[in-house]
Amino acid sequence: MAGAGVTEELAPVGRTAARAPAASRTLMMLEAPIVPTLLRLAWPNVAVMLAQASVGLIETYFVGWLGTDALAGVALVFPVLMLMQMMSGGAIGGGISSAIARALGAGRREAADALVMQAVLIALVAGLVFGAAALAFGPSLYRAMGGADAPVLAAALLYSNTLSLGAPLLWLLNSLASVIRGTGNMLVPALVTCVGTLALLALSPALILGLGPFPRLAVAGGAASVLITYAAGSLALGWYIAAGRSLVRWRWRLLRPRWREIGEILRVGGIAAINTVMTNLTIVLVTAMISGFGAAAIAGYGIGSRLEYLLIPLVFGLGAPLVAMVGTNVGAGRVDRAQRIAWTGAAIAFALTEAIGLGAASFPSAWIGLFSRAPEALAVGTVYLRWVGPFYGAFGAGMALYFSSQGAGRMAWPLTAGVLRMIVAVGGGWASFRLLGSSPAGLFLMVALGLIVFGTTIAASLARGAWRDRG
Repeated sequence: MAGAGVTEELAPVGRTAARAPAASRTLMMLEAPIVPTLLRLAWPNVAVMLAQASVGLIETYFVGWLGTDALAGVALVFPVLMLMQMMSGGAIGGGISSAIARALGAGRREAADALVMQAVLIALVAGLVFGAAALAFGPSLYRAMGGADAPVLAAALLYSNTLSLGAPLLWLLNSLASVIRGTGNMLVPALVTCVGTLALLALSPALILGLGPFPRLAVAGGAASVLITYAAGSLALGWYIAAGRSLVRWRWRLLRPRWREIGEILRVGGIAAINTVMTNLTIVLVTAMISGFGAAAIAGYGIGSRLEYLLIPLVFGLGAPLVAMVGTNVGAGRVDRAQRIAWTGAAIAFALTEAIGLGAASFPSAWIGLFSRAPEALAVGTVYLRWVGPFYGAFGAGMALYFSSQGAGRMAWPLTAGVLRMIVAVGGGWASFRLLGSSPAGLFLMVALGLIVFGTTIAASLARGAWRDRG
């Protein structure tokens, strides 16, 4: 039996108290009932993702006190920030968790340790590349997205450049969290992120508005406070691994490029990264089209689309356990159980995101009004939520199956679904914008249709046996 093999591999480690919980987590993912196990692993992760998503909301709330120009400038940068978050946490991070989970499921402890060191190398290199790219191409990008007004562009660049200088910290935090989640431990990353969010509640307004002894940094204060919490969180997670409290551990002699392990991570994470780029590119291109209606329209769409962005980390609360559970079972050769786990996660994600979407569509001003009272921003944000919100369920279910596919190491169909979504949303949106330029309703209809195509494509591929040859 697969479970016996894992027991034999972990038995020597299990003699120490610090390692026993990790071994039991691996066996739990292989043997325990699916729904209770998934919910047990998901609740701390849902909490951490809500906390992490609230970072952007906290910033938006306080930046809103600086005026519409500052709010529009931050809205232009938000897709870039979310691209890094989704790349480091969901795409490459999912590849890290998947590789470690499959290694542990197959009983390969040494391979899992080697993957930890390669994850750190990937994080540092990717963070430097992203930061340099944002510094070099940010001005052109934000102008293309509609930030032609000098005050809006100035706010965007101040916020973006501050974040870019600390991009490796963002990547390192999410990569270390993915390492620990790959072992089935969701609680420690949740605690670290939640504590960081509480600190941000005090630090962000102090640096943005210049409260007490702190200087007034305006929008740069929001970015600086985020980077401070990322640095502290990275130190905490690194210490947790060094203290021997995780099933994986540091092996500093392996801190050099090892192409086999890097390939194992990027085989899943690289394809997922392409999908992440397309998701954010879709938002960027829609923002560019919306810019034809003015700065207030950009702010309104930015606020409305933040709810869609919020769904991604929310579903990732389920997605990280799905990666670990599916990956562990696939590594142990239990593909049928892995598929049952995937469908269970998709059903839960659909119910959760559909409820949010219907609520937002029914009461759009309750969300939009949190960040802006400008009539144009309220109008555009309301149209977006009423057209797109009712179809959030399809997006949520598709994202859950996307994360499950990461765990299985099968990303071809999720990539196809992402391509189709972008074609429908951007291509169809451009056509509707040309025909109905006086209203964004047609554009938002195509965005909604893209969500439906994304979810149904991945679901159909799994139903038709996309993972069968894994057996």
